[in-house]
Amino acid sequence: MSVFSVFANLVEHFADLLHPLFGASAAAAAIVLFTALVRLLVHPLSRAAAKGQKARTALQPKIAELRKTHKKDPEKLKEAVLELHAEEKVSPVSGCLPSLFQMPAFFLLYHLFSNTSVGGQANELLTHQLFAAPLGGRWADALGGGGMFGGAGLVYLGLFAVVAVVAAFNYRRTKRMMATNNPVPVADGEQVPGLGAVSKVMPFMSFFTLFTVAVVPLAAALYVVTSTTWSAVERAALYS
Repeated sequence: MSVFSVFANLVEHFADLLHPLFGASAAAAAIVLFTALVRLLVHPLSRAAAKGQKARTALQPKIAELRKTHKKDPEKLKEAVLELHAEEKVSPVSGCLPSLFQMPAFFLLYHLFSNTSVGGQANELLTHQLFAAPLGGRWADALGGGGMFGGAGLVYLGLFAVVAVVAAFNYRRTKRMMATNNPVPVADGEQVPGLGAVSKVMPFMSFFTLFTVAVVPLAAALYVVTSTTWSAVERAALYS
């Protein structure tokens, strides 16, 4: 039995357990529950990432000094920065780990709700819905069916509204953090090369989730929306 068949059976089992509470939307509730379980498993990595981010912020004055010392020797600067991180036991990539560990779960849902068969049998998961929206459907399907204000369209509008609220919250929080933790300049008035462009784009990153929700199957979109909301609350708590 493939991993996809095992996971499909697991979702069906969760849906059966939740059916008395959520009725026809039990499978959607099972996906939200699955997402919460994944985020709980990844939480220790998120805590480590928050700790690492605070440590990296504290290292900025030392890195600025290294940039001044080795500004004519990029290779020497790179070695010195890596040595500093090693000495302070700070990983420069720890912040990426929570996202990387979640990717398999997202692609598992994407695969399951994008195929009409699982393990050589009809994919029963595609018969489940979130209210009037099929879990295997997409935003384009909703528009082509009852339109933006049809049953499925309203489900997507609700998801978009949640994402927009979370993205706005993340935008304001990121702007505040960047203003508080202003990067230390390399020299008088000079910032780290390329950092200015990154600083301008970073606050808007959460809004890109709207595009993801619009193009993936609804089941995968539920995972994204739930995970993004969880992440916003978690980061607010860990980085406060």
